Amino acid sequence: MEIIALVPMKAHSERVPNKNIKPFNGDPLFFAIVRTLQHTERITKIVINTDSNRIADMATKTFSKVQINWRPTELQGDFVSMNNIIDFDLKSFPEQEHFLQTHTTNPLLRVETLTRAIEQYEEVLKQSYDSVFGVTRYLSRFYWQNAQAINHNPAELIRTQDLPPIFEENSNLYLFSKASFHAADNKRIGLKPYLFEINKLEAVDIDDESDFILAETLAKQFGSAK
Repeated sequence: MEIIALVPMKAHSERVPNKNIKPFNGDPLFFAIVRTLQHTERITKIVINTDSNRIADMATKTFSKVQINWRPTELQGDFVSMNNIIDFDLKSFPEQEHFLQTHTTNPLLRVETLTRAIEQYEEVLKQSYDSVFGVTRYLSRFYWQNAQAINHNPAELIRTQDLPPIFEENSNLYLFSKASFHAADNKRIGLKPYLFEINKLEAVDIDDESDFILAETLAKQFGSAK
């Protein structure tokens, strides 16, 4: 199965200025995930959807698998749905059926994890599933904002390890086909998705400066994602 990786990268970022090219362990942040994709044999091409000449120039000069898909004006800005950007990318590759989408904000993802996710995707397609997305498992007591318990009975103080797990969509990876995307009304998570677990340390997603510091510290502690 041929898999194309989609990595959206806009020039502007709100919470962390110039996030995609901010130095991370000595390189621009986006190098980490693209380097991992570059070393993942199951990935045949890395499509960077961007509106930034600087990102495009650095990416194409550094990585052989990269192809730039320029973001049109109507898809530029901070409030554009990611699914609309994915739809544009899918239409740009009419001959391709299967895609993996990830983000520059997941710099700790490993080649082994991506390979395992692709293999899992191929397996679950033989069953009743149509897509795969990355999740993180939590065994904790959760509450709504009004203090109403979500996953436990406060009157029964059972051990957290005995609670039913709750899974967070960690935005690390999505595997889907054109068929599942369109059947789900242009959504990367299909109508029958499979939850693919990624451990908490590897699944760190950079939303703000504190996440950036945490991810860089972990990267220095555990080494390159390669």
